Amino acid sequence: MKRVVIFAGLLMSLLLCIMPGAGLLNAAPNKAEKEIADMESRWAKAQKLGNAAVVAPMLARTFVNTDADGQTYGKEKLLANLKGGQWEQNGISDVKVTVYDHAAVATGTWSGKGVDGDGTKIDREERWTDTWVKMPGGNWECVASQQTATKKQ
Repeated sequence: MKRVVIFAGLLMSLLLCIMPGAGLLNAAPNKAEKEIADMESRWAKAQKLGNAAVVAPMLARTFVNTDADGQTYGKEKLLANLKGGQWEQNGISDVKVTVYDHAAVATGTWSGKGVDGDGTKIDREERWTDTWVKMPGGNWECVASQQTATKKQ
């Protein structure tokens, strides 16, 4: 019996070396995953309120967005679109974050009904993907965002 326990322990150690995410201790989200998920939540709340000042420090200077219509633009246009939006509904769900050392990918769903800051009427659901990079100063910044329209549920 003692050999079985030792063998199981060695096997688990080997698995953790090969597949770091296989351990039960990694079941809870790590600090970076939680931090990015919290920033995604703050971004969504700020969008609903039209508060671009909350989102601005989350975006890298070279940030690029590809919207659900296939248009690409940078940080300034995204922030301008946030200002003045009027939303009946605007929120995210199903947020998942995967961290790769100093980079992370966050995905989720967004549902919105209202008017964007540029006057565009919106009533749709989207899947989104955000790419985050941990900058030399230690802060996470979103470098790219992409949205794809989905069928309304």
